Amino acid sequence: MTDANQPCRSKDRSGAERLPAFLWRRNLLSDVVQGIITGSVLAFITFQIIAHAYVTKVNGWTTMYGCGQPGNGILLRAACGDIFPGPINVPQEAMYWTTRTDGAGQKLSGRHDYVMHFPPGGLPPNDAFWSLTMGDARNHFVENPINRYNVSDRTGLVPNADGSVDIYIQNAVPTGHEFNWLPAPASNFILWLRVYLPGKAILDEQYKVPPVVEIR
Repeated sequence: MTDANQPCRSKDRSGAERLPAFLWRRNLLSDVVQGIITGSVLAFITFQIIAHAYVTKVNGWTTMYGCGQPGNGILLRAACGDIFPGPINVPQEAMYWTTRTDGAGQKLSGRHDYVMHFPPGGLPPNDAFWSLTMGDARNHFVENPINRYNVSDRTGLVPNADGSVDIYIQNAVPTGHEFNWLPAPASNFILWLRVYLPGKAILDEQYKVPPVVEIR
């Protein structure tokens, strides 16, 4: 039984339903509909190409320089908003990096253990603070037994004997490295690095965020 409120569709000889005639027979309405669909698809593809032209990607980390500047054009503002949703400060106030992959290009997942190794003197230069934040695949905070959602220069990271710092990113507690543990979910996740009042090396695009390296 058919619903009287449903639009009637024609059928071919095999009984298969066909699209309404106004969509497959060329007329003014079909031309307008096809033009809107084609234009929207081309605009989306063009925007993605332009947005990625502004992106800097090093060691798996994605960032953009120049976001938040009052004089930015509409395409740069749109690209910044696409990569970094939410309020964005000018670079002199904050810089942002994000990644969904490790340094080898593989998706980050709680099924593996990772480490970020900062060499001596290699922590993000700043005049305020920096933080490394964990998000699940939907960019939500990850529940964990120690209620830790980020690590930073304010969370008591323990340096190695040579002054370097290792951050352990994994689902299970890293024995002996609890202070440097950033808990991960069991599934895929995202990392965000934020540096406030970034130093000259960052603003001059000389600082390179170290890769996230899989160790198990």
